[in-house]
Amino acid sequence: MRVLRGFGIFVGVLVILAVGLYGPVTLLAPLPDAKMASRSVELDSTGTPPVLPDVGATAITESAKGPVLAQSGETESVPMAGIAKVLLALVVLDAKPMTPDGDGETVPITSRDFLSYNNYQDAGARAVTVYTDDTWSQRAVLQAVLLGSSNNHADTLAAWAFGSVDKYIDEATMWLDEHELDDTAVVDATGLSSDDVSTASDLSRLAALAMANPVIPTVLTHEVSGIAQTRGVENTTSYMADRGVTGISRSFTTQAGICLLFAATVTVDDDEYTFYGAFVRMPDWASLDDSINALMDSAEKGVHTGPVLPRDTPVATFTTQWGEEATGVIGSSATATRWVSGKPTVHVKTDGFAVATQGDIVATATVSEGTSVVEIPVKIDRTIQSPEVLWKLGHPFELIPAFFGQFFAG
Repeated sequence: MRVLRGFGIFVGVLVILAVGLYGPVTLLAPLPDAKMASRSVELDSTGTPPVLPDVGATAITESAKGPVLAQSGETESVPMAGIAKVLLALVVLDAKPMTPDGDGETVPITSRDFLSYNNYQDAGARAVTVYTDDTWSQRAVLQAVLLGSSNNHADTLAAWAFGSVDKYIDEATMWLDEHELDDTAVVDATGLSSDDVSTASDLSRLAALAMANPVIPTVLTHEVSGIAQTRGVENTTSYMADRGVTGISRSFTTQAGICLLFAATVTVDDDEYTFYGAFVRMPDWASLDDSINALMDSAEKGVHTGPVLPRDTPVATFTTQWGEEATGVIGSSATATRWVSGKPTVHVKTDGFAVATQGDIVATATVSEGTSVVEIPVKIDRTIQSPEVLWKLGHPFELIPAFFGQFFAG
């Protein structure tokens, strides 16, 4: 009898403790997070994609590091003709930097360079006249290489900077690896070999790298002067400037066809949007003209200035276990000038919350549109209240583990 009485007292104490703790624990326990469901984003316009030709190999990009914005035609490595000279200029300028408006170092002309000039001229390849004991500045040689597409000056520049064309090739290969242009390879400084190859994708990034260099844009846009002028160097790269196109290289070989490396700019609401591209293996000049005009027409229609997503665009729904529901909407969206080529992809991520006041930032929307990726805050459109006391008391299995779990978290 005494044992039973003791057991009863023990059980009674447990009941009293359980009842005494049940209420405070369930009332003070952390609430479960609201569940989030993403919503499809509906916009009025799907944009205008870049128009690229079906022939040859073409690609455009917005930056040297980003993915291509669009590409068409052949995707494997193909001969790139005189575009190889742009690679030469970049590799040399890394080794022999100069100021954007300066003349750089002196590049002497030797009997070897004069012989090279005669050989290219006899072969019918593009060459600019030199004489033994000429003195050219680095800028003048770059003008001959980039503007005049001079093959003999390409060899001269490579040998001057690195000791020989073979050593230049080694340096160029390392430079390509460093810049992750994995589908590009060169075997000479001129681009005359069919083994000087690249993809349109790599070349579009090469165009962006060229225009990011502080010297190359000045070579392309400044008037030819000095010895380069007297030796007949003319700007062969200039192309459709009236349409906002800056030609970086314009060349032809039998294997590569007609090739154009370029930058292009579209002005919208006083903002400028620049993209970079490569057209290789074009069959004729008329096809290139038509293709560039079509691309620029599509750019003028597709490039817009405005918010990435309109303010208050619904992107997610949040619901709680106690029946509260609210919508996550775009809180603010910075204005950007970009090529709107299709519906954006929206991915919403939240760190979790149980209650929130209208206007609180509760998530982040990552918006991908073409090659553009932007993170935008997501706010709640109405207040999510804490549940009633009776709901808390009626959900011990959710709340009691959460109460004790908070003391062991982390």
